Amino acid sequence: MRKRLRRRGGGLVDEPDYALVGVVRIPEHEKSPARAIGRRVAWALTALLVCSIVVYLDRDGYRDARDVPMSYIDALYYSAVTLSTTGYGDVTPITESARLVNIIFITPLRVLFLIVLIGTTLEVLTERSRQAIKIQNWRNRVRNHTIVIGYGTKGRTAVDAVIADGGKPAEIVVVDKDPNALESASAHGLVTVRGDATKSDVLRLAGVQHASAIVVAANRDDTAVLATLTAREINPRAKIVASINEAENTHLMRQSGADSVVVSSETAGRLLGIATITPSVVEVVEDLLSPEEGYAIAEREVEPSETGGSPAHTKDLVLGVVRDGRLFRVGDAEVEEIEVGDRLLYVRQGGPA
Repeated sequence: MRKRLRRRGGGLVDEPDYALVGVVRIPEHEKSPARAIGRRVAWALTALLVCSIVVYLDRDGYRDARDVPMSYIDALYYSAVTLSTTGYGDVTPITESARLVNIIFITPLRVLFLIVLIGTTLEVLTERSRQAIKIQNWRNRVRNHTIVIGYGTKGRTAVDAVIADGGKPAEIVVVDKDPNALESASAHGLVTVRGDATKSDVLRLAGVQHASAIVVAANRDDTAVLATLTAREINPRAKIVASINEAENTHLMRQSGADSVVVSSETAGRLLGIATITPSVVEVVEDLLSPEEGYAIAEREVEPSETGGSPAHTKDLVLGVVRDGRLFRVGDAEVEEIEVGDRLLYVRQGGPA
């Protein structure tokens, strides 16, 4: 009884891997049904060939009802009716031509019948086993990945930006409760975890304790606050970036542990206001936020030759200096000279850095 209670209290993290099939989904390449069936038929023919060779090599140990020496056709016939579980009926082919027809036409029909009859069941069982093994391997090796909480419009855009900036889809985990959203994420090659991101066992299942970055893109601010608080409690070192709808909740997100907070409604409002006066500015901002082409905002380490100089005199257009985790804008007295260990926030051209 105690073991049962302890098992219930552990949550999803303590569940065996086979129980997580459907909760965690590891993406895989789609396979052609015709190719899958062709592979099964090839295995069946291989088994038939091997069996017939074994029987033929030991042909002296078999007796034909016709009381004649067994030929290879006889061995192949015996193998066919044996592997197909047909057995021996009251009608038995006597001539070699009849047995050859039985091998060429009847046995393939039996094989196809078996494929149709039990193929689907075996495929489902095999798929669950393969998924359980893939989940186990993934849980053992997942480290320094990015977790995206919520795969709505904001979450999808965030994932696109991470991938466009050089991130790998296999290193991104999406947490959401919506099956349709998870289906879409899986179709794009992302690992998905179905569940409530405000619960610690769901985040632990997504590997939040080993994540390097967490993107909170929930639709509701209260959900975003709770998810951020839970994630920060589990992983004090991860970089957490959160999106909220109302600016008045910014301090709550900061107190919950978010490193950066984006107010989506105000940001969109500012762009709309600017667009009424200078539409070209909005195009430049969109360009800076799209790393695939044109210009993009990036961060890099300081080169040795730049140490001691001014941020304004580097080869790149520097927007700010990150020192000890704090961002200083160009022109601030604290960053008149670049120091060793600083990171430069700059505008670069081209694709991912």
